[in-house]
Amino acid sequence: MKHTLCILTLLLFSPALLSAQEANYAKLRDQLQALGELIEPPKTHLGYTFNRGNTLKDIFYDGIEYEGKPTRVFAWIGLPDNASKENKVPGIVLVHGGGGTAFKEWVELWNSQGFAAISIAVEGQLDRRVQGTDAKRPPWQQHEWAGPRRTGIFDDTDKPLKEQWMYQALAQTVLANSLLRSLPEVDETKVGLMGISWGGVITSGVIGIDDRFAFAIPTYGCGHLFDSDNQWGRALGNNEVYKQVYDPMNWMRRVKMPVQWLSWPKDSHFPLDCQRACYQATKGPNMVSLIPGMGHSHQAGWRPADSYAFAKSVVETGKPWANYEDIDVADGQLSVKFSSTKPLDKATLIYTLETGFTGDREWLSQAAQLQNKGDQWIVTSKLPKGTVGWFINVNSGKLTVSSDYQGK
Repeated sequence: MKHTLCILTLLLFSPALLSAQEANYAKLRDQLQALGELIEPPKTHLGYTFNRGNTLKDIFYDGIEYEGKPTRVFAWIGLPDNASKENKVPGIVLVHGGGGTAFKEWVELWNSQGFAAISIAVEGQLDRRVQGTDAKRPPWQQHEWAGPRRTGIFDDTDKPLKEQWMYQALAQTVLANSLLRSLPEVDETKVGLMGISWGGVITSGVIGIDDRFAFAIPTYGCGHLFDSDNQWGRALGNNEVYKQVYDPMNWMRRVKMPVQWLSWPKDSHFPLDCQRACYQATKGPNMVSLIPGMGHSHQAGWRPADSYAFAKSVVETGKPWANYEDIDVADGQLSVKFSSTKPLDKATLIYTLETGFTGDREWLSQAAQLQNKGDQWIVTSKLPKGTVGWFINVNSGKLTVSSDYQGK
């Protein structure tokens, strides 16, 4: 028995076998990267309301094949009232999280901000609940052209790549981009992407695959989740397909568009250190917005004014309205620099004296000093003794901009 185990160990860790495994992962990464070539707008079909004329309507659009069969994606798509061929508007693709669907309300919110929007359902569902169940929140109805549904946390990576849910969801998001930017009323150079929770994970992956997006707003969700101190780390610590193929960290160096990382310090799903690994790896401008008390839900994700202000600043000026620039810490005193095109009126040090998963820690706050020097805003504060993690928030009214998360 020991002899057999030794042989198996040698085979498992032999250079030839490891080389073959790496070659296979490289092939899978190439297939994932090829999703960025889905640039032709997919064919669309009437939704269940058969609403042909309005600027807001439900539709289906063609997805990619699943298990050899054609698929369709349910979506709500809408235009602002002032959109026309002569007055093109910016746009945004919206991707829901776990338990969500294509939300009509989310499209309406972005339309009210002057953006064309498409909200997609990435698990083969409609926006209607299954009837006749005793559940408080019945599941969404599946339609007849559905692809795969999500199973756990990347629990289907033993299947062929093209039959895995995340592969299909990434493809559906790229196709939604191709569809929205093809509309004559939409400025194809100003189409962004926003995803909430699982949608944030999808967003973090897509922005390294489809470089046509003008901006992105991953909300809560991010990459680098294999060593998280919660359910993500437990599920993905030994999942090599996630780490070698799907983890957005494989693509972050390709990301050059402006990205807003929108979350809060007590998020129970996505830790601040994993999020930090993502935004520090990108090549483009980042805006981090960590809003205390934000909560974790679809409504909590799309309710703050921050995502709309960020998107508007990018499509109007090509960059975020504010940026964290530099930090200096010496002898317990910190100095943090921000640039902003809006006046800032408040600065706060958010810190923790605890270790472990960031969403489980107690987060404390104290007022910091804010001083304007030309185009820069300087925040100074004393770092409390025993601090192990912290960041600075500055505010312009209800809008929040954060420094990079510091510490463990």
